[in-house]
Amino acid sequence: MPVLEGKKVLLGVTGGIAAYKAAYVVRELRRLGAEIEVVMTHAAQEFVGPLTFETLSGRPVLTDLFEKGKMVGVRHVDVAVSADLVLVCPATANILGKVARGIGDDLLSTMIMVAGPHKTLFCPAMNSSMWANPAVQENVSRLKEMGFHFVGPDYGELASEVEGVGIGRLADPQRIVSRAKIALLHSDVLAGTHLVISAGPTEEPIDPVRFITNASSGKMGYALAEAALTMNASVVLVSGPTNLTPPDGVEFVRVRTALEMHDAVVQAAKGAHGVIMAAAVADYRPAEVSPQKIKKNGDKLRLELVKNPDILAELGEKKENLCLVGFAVETENAIANATEKMRRKNLDMIVVNDPTQEGAGFYTDTNIVTILTRDGQEIALPRMSKFEVALHIMDEVAVLLGRKPPRFRQAIEV
Repeated sequence: MPVLEGKKVLLGVTGGIAAYKAAYVVRELRRLGAEIEVVMTHAAQEFVGPLTFETLSGRPVLTDLFEKGKMVGVRHVDVAVSADLVLVCPATANILGKVARGIGDDLLSTMIMVAGPHKTLFCPAMNSSMWANPAVQENVSRLKEMGFHFVGPDYGELASEVEGVGIGRLADPQRIVSRAKIALLHSDVLAGTHLVISAGPTEEPIDPVRFITNASSGKMGYALAEAALTMNASVVLVSGPTNLTPPDGVEFVRVRTALEMHDAVVQAAKGAHGVIMAAAVADYRPAEVSPQKIKKNGDKLRLELVKNPDILAELGEKKENLCLVGFAVETENAIANATEKMRRKNLDMIVVNDPTQEGAGFYTDTNIVTILTRDGQEIALPRMSKFEVALHIMDEVAVLLGRKPPRFRQAIEV
């Protein structure tokens, strides 16, 4: 079952050049199972036609407060009230000013008034001069005080050739989708809980231009951070090199080597309730790192490797009340090997997968895993998105931490 099935999103598109990026947001949220209702201002239609959003959402686009022949005058209330999230993407200075001052003079501003602040997420996009304008900043502050939520804007290349780059660029659509998922699945299951999650590979340098590493995209760890945020946990995400955007709301620590990850995780674990090690930490590193590029001389290059510290094993030796979750990549005797690893490192839970299975592995968006717990549970999950896998894992973590039973286990036939 798609993770957002049954969730209703009202997407408001206002008149800015970034309006075309809202099409990606619609597509991704619908792919996740959400029902999307799009409302466009008249200015937005100057940038993108309603047909684009009708095609992507599968629904007629709402454009007028009083459309002839339709009961939009009543429906604007029903749609806004029934929506689980009102996502304004992009949000111009105009719409921010209207809502901040209580003006509802078109369909979208009226719908936002009906929906209220706590389920409305603004994604501002404008040139940097406009964003820096004191009136705009006053409106933003006022909206935040009321309880409205924001993502962005970001620093980057702007549409204006005069300004070039600056703050005002629409947040990365992936960030926007991530925030929407977190808002739509929000619960307080892990409220007050502090978690440390590691992600991605490590890189162990040989010389200034070469390194050894493990295969890992970081997608599983980042998905776990998102899933923990949906449960209102406080999250430190320690990540090796990836191309991923950290979810809004995490404390993000970027590292490169296994030694750097060791220090960051051990430090972050102080006072934490749990550590989830999804990172693919290199077991070994070169004993010596050349300060200059090693020239290609001869047919062979011999490297001496030394062992990296085992972060989980070290935490397991002195864990006390710390909940420890590990991952195991196994290509044979998966359950037996993972069970032994869980015992040897004093873990509370371990997640095992075989990357040779179709739909599992490092760079895919899906995974096939089995969750093993110290009390003998064996929960085999079918192929699903890594975010869905992460939700199941976090449910089991919640149980280990004495919180409510998992939401998703009943939907799985083990």
